[in-house]
Amino acid sequence: MKQIKLAHGNGGEENNELISKIFYKAFKNEILEKSEDAAIIEDGKLAFSTDSFTVTPLFFAGADIGKLAVCGTCNDLAMMGAQPKYLTCSVIVEEGFSIDELKKIVSSMQKELEINGAKVVSGDTKVVPRGSVDKIFINTTGIGKVLKSGISSNSITDEDAIIVSRDIGCHGATIFAAREGIELTSELKSDCTSLYPIVKKLLDEDIHVTAMRDATRGGLSAVLNEWAKQSNICIEVDEDKIPVCDEVMGLCELLGFDATSLANEGTFLLAVKTQDAKKALEILQKFNKNASIIGKLTDLHVKKVILNSAWGTQRFLDMPTGELLPRIC
Repeated sequence: MKQIKLAHGNGGEENNELISKIFYKAFKNEILEKSEDAAIIEDGKLAFSTDSFTVTPLFFAGADIGKLAVCGTCNDLAMMGAQPKYLTCSVIVEEGFSIDELKKIVSSMQKELEINGAKVVSGDTKVVPRGSVDKIFINTTGIGKVLKSGISSNSITDEDAIIVSRDIGCHGATIFAAREGIELTSELKSDCTSLYPIVKKLLDEDIHVTAMRDATRGGLSAVLNEWAKQSNICIEVDEDKIPVCDEVMGLCELLGFDATSLANEGTFLLAVKTQDAKKALEILQKFNKNASIIGKLTDLHVKKVILNSAWGTQRFLDMPTGELLPRIC
């Protein structure tokens, strides 16, 4: 690896290699090595996360870069059982950017902050010469109050069931269609949404959640493979139980994509104690009827994900590789 390629930002194998061989090596510490959606700090009282957003186009069906920025950071906090409280917002804007569009972006951010019960308490703005960035880049950093401790992708066992909160791939498919000018006669839109209200309901109902992770870059397949390696387990998933809407499936068949590798921005995976799986599913289906129990833990192949087809065959569901779809979040 001598130069950075677009594939290094795909959320898959190359991205993991870049992080582990350069950043983890330089910044090595016990908190970072847990590889969670957010760091748990201050004796387990706080969750802490940061993210940068560079999506193109900036406005798309279901959201825009502003909503995406707040959802992205708040969702990372929620995945650790934390209530989003405080965010910072840093913006790099290109010379010539529309003030009206900037107002729309900031308005979207404020609306999403209200949903999470969070507020921006610090920030920074840079304006750079035309051509230095692609219109606008946003970084958000968040701090949340941990409501339930012990949630970790390093603690999944054979006592857990794997659940997905809704149908997958809508964000990646929406971005691709908008970017390529593909006109759809359907209602396909990004799944971008704040997940804290759903997580709070699960916690309020005392669901025994072992781990949660939002399936952003790299999609469902990336999360499952990360979990298998982090918890030293084998995850077995039933292909026909993975919910995919007709519009996303159609785009995948037309363009050769795999829906399990497409990005999401309001879809998350849960590892829940088996005895609570049915109750958890009932709660999730009140938010989205497509929530589904998709898998279980086995001891067939440690650190691997196995996909069971509807025809009784099996194959490994590998970590995504190559240049998938850049600039999606």
